[in-house]
Amino acid sequence: MAHEVGAWAAVNASYFDIRGGPAFSGYEGDPLGVYATGGSLLSEAAQGRTALILGGTRARHRIDEITTSSSLVASDGAHRELDGINRVPGRIVGCGGVGGDRLSRTGELVSFPVHNQLCVDPDEIVDIGAAWGVSSPEGGKDSQDALIDRTGRVSALRVPAGGRIPPGGRVLSGIGKGAAWLARHARPGATVTVTSAMYDSRGARLSGAQSSVVGAGPSLVRDGRIRINAEANGFSRTALTRREPRTVAGITADGTLLLVTFDGRRPGISVGVSLQEAADILISMGATDALNLDGGGSTTMVVEDKVWNRPTQSPGGPRTERAVATALAVITE
Repeated sequence: MAHEVGAWAAVNASYFDIRGGPAFSGYEGDPLGVYATGGSLLSEAAQGRTALILGGTRARHRIDEITTSSSLVASDGAHRELDGINRVPGRIVGCGGVGGDRLSRTGELVSFPVHNQLCVDPDEIVDIGAAWGVSSPEGGKDSQDALIDRTGRVSALRVPAGGRIPPGGRVLSGIGKGAAWLARHARPGATVTVTSAMYDSRGARLSGAQSSVVGAGPSLVRDGRIRINAEANGFSRTALTRREPRTVAGITADGTLLLVTFDGRRPGISVGVSLQEAADILISMGATDALNLDGGGSTTMVVEDKVWNRPTQSPGGPRTERAVATALAVITE
């Protein structure tokens, strides 16, 4: 990814769905939680989870807890909440969604993030665009796709869901009551408007100037002090002390963005860092705010087209660069 965009340096960024993970949805590489670039929301937030907000040319980088809100309005006046963006309907990896999500292993109703767990919802509509790929996810016999052209008009309904995404358009993919809503209000010839917004912890809407947002967490440093909000980000208490390879981002008092990786899983050489240790080191580097990004086998730092750390999938394993979903790239002008 760094080579393709001509980046001077890059590190891995958000968590993502991975084959073999405890909550695999069937689509490896799907970013988990909020992801926005170029002013476009490409993945909804795991509500209230910590994110890195990269400012535009005049805006300051910052770290905050982000929520998103998306809705549908049909030409017949019908309104409905949009459950997700660019993911499999009914399967919410990491939880924290809207509209009645339940923890798959217990059936508990949850509206907060739960790291490495799967939530399910039988009644959803998910917006699938070109950022997802060329085809919408395949659904069960009662699922339904509304094919929306570039003008916002419904060109066709497809049963079951799954198939090509219209060029320049999108697919609204529904299951359960979501599929029934599409059948009733998104018939061919109708229009459906999709509206999405991102909000910070104060409820302020993020503007277009803040064009890139990457969800991850937990927070490590706030206002120059260690503040690890692991539980709010759905992590267990053991995550505080476990040493692992980690990628972290920090922001200094003058607005400088720090991108830092820690190797690990190499007994006798590098055992990684705990979240507490990572926070201590970021403060020593001048960070006033910092957060944890994806780590483990994803931790990778590229500088001038060369991998400088030692990505490792398993303790004592060989150096192996993992394919990741998103990256933070430093591009010089």
